[in-house]
Amino acid sequence: MTNIYEKLLLAPLTDIVCSLPVLSRNRRKVVPGAEGLILEPGIGSGLNLQYYDPQRVRQVIGVDPSGDLVRLARKRAQEVPFPVEILERSAEELPIEDASVDTVVLTFTGCSIPDVTKALSEFRRVLKPGGRLLFCEHGRSHEHRVARFQDLANPVWRSLAGGCHLNRDIESLLRQAGFGLERCDRFYAMARPRFISYMYVGSAIPR
Repeated sequence: MTNIYEKLLLAPLTDIVCSLPVLSRNRRKVVPGAEGLILEPGIGSGLNLQYYDPQRVRQVIGVDPSGDLVRLARKRAQEVPFPVEILERSAEELPIEDASVDTVVLTFTGCSIPDVTKALSEFRRVLKPGGRLLFCEHGRSHEHRVARFQDLANPVWRSLAGGCHLNRDIESLLRQAGFGLERCDRFYAMARPRFISYMYVGSAIPR
């Protein structure tokens, strides 16, 4: 049953859930600020493509390990007026030159990369001096009771949600990977349920 769920249902469900208005509102807080050569790890089904400012984009390079989601993203890429290249692979090892990317856009992706520490190091490697990482992620709450519940629920959630973690502290992970935070807004996107709606939204630069 698990294999059937992952093969037939996970990708379309992911596309539907990630299209919810509450998530789209937060995507729009960061994606239009991207410019130049843009790396989007976890491009998924390409939902961010509609929010880029075509006047600021030279090219988007999207990365995602899910073949089903990549196929959806390639269809959406045909509808935008800027070049999009999509690589079907995970984000821990990128075939991209050092210091060549102007902006990394990380939206609802840091929760599910298997080795997120290694991936963040890759993003830092490929960013130009003065480049920026824009992020919009859910993760570990600052409230102890909510965080404790996230820890308890995480194993079940991860198995149902394609490897998504509820309890990653995005701010701490960015700092540990060598980023300095320009801005990090932390808040609940919804009043309930809190354990899946704690957000980190902002920007960071390589130190």
